[in-house]
Amino acid sequence: MLSLANSYSGYDNYAQIYNEKIGLETSRLALPPLEKLLLPFLPQGAHILDLGCGTGQLAQHLQLKGYQVTGIDCSKGMLNYARNNAPDVNFILADARFFELPSIFDGVISTSDSLNHVMNLEDLTNVFQNVYKSLSANGLFVFDLNMEERFETDWWNGSIVGDVQDDYAWAARRSYNRDAKISQTQVTIFHLVDNNWQRTDTNLLGRCYSRSEVYSALESVGFTEVKNYDAEHDFDISEWGAGKAYFVCCKRLGE
Repeated sequence: MLSLANSYSGYDNYAQIYNEKIGLETSRLALPPLEKLLLPFLPQGAHILDLGCGTGQLAQHLQLKGYQVTGIDCSKGMLNYARNNAPDVNFILADARFFELPSIFDGVISTSDSLNHVMNLEDLTNVFQNVYKSLSANGLFVFDLNMEERFETDWWNGSIVGDVQDDYAWAARRSYNRDAKISQTQVTIFHLVDNNWQRTDTNLLGRCYSRSEVYSALESVGFTEVKNYDAEHDFDISEWGAGKAYFVCCKRLGE
């Protein structure tokens, strides 16, 4: 899970929960769109960059299918789990706004609404620029974003989720500010340490972008053939509900 908030410690604290409760399911749901929008157009053994790779379950699946996978995430805690889940994948601790990699990747992916954690359009454009530079000619970039419809259903009503295990318990409360286009996921975690419960509070922020903002930012850095799809209607993925969009675009030949 990629975050570009001021501090990455919140995502480090959240890593165990993400690994055990979220990562495997989100990687399962991410596969059908990739199998339609990206994988059929890649050469055998293609290089794939997984941007905001989180705890590495999707990277592991792609590696087992024969692709050469590199994962980037800004959370040390997430990458600790990723390296255990996918020991043959190359993982890099880096900020998506500033990473630099050679133009060797046939495809770049970013799933599980990772890019919603980029908190302003200028930074999102920087991410797109870095992705563009890392792609080989005719390379494809596929990513998903939560759109306003999803924020207004899953975040607007202050929904609460959580779980209790023998050695930890957690609860998360979601909220969404329509005017600011900012979501919050306030997470409280209790860990049992030396027979004492220790509490950690984390606030994970997200930003809602319009399709026109995303299109404009992609085209400004050189991407062409930009298209978007709806996960529920185009890929029959109902688990997220309405408002999960997939974008696919191409790097120009010879760039």
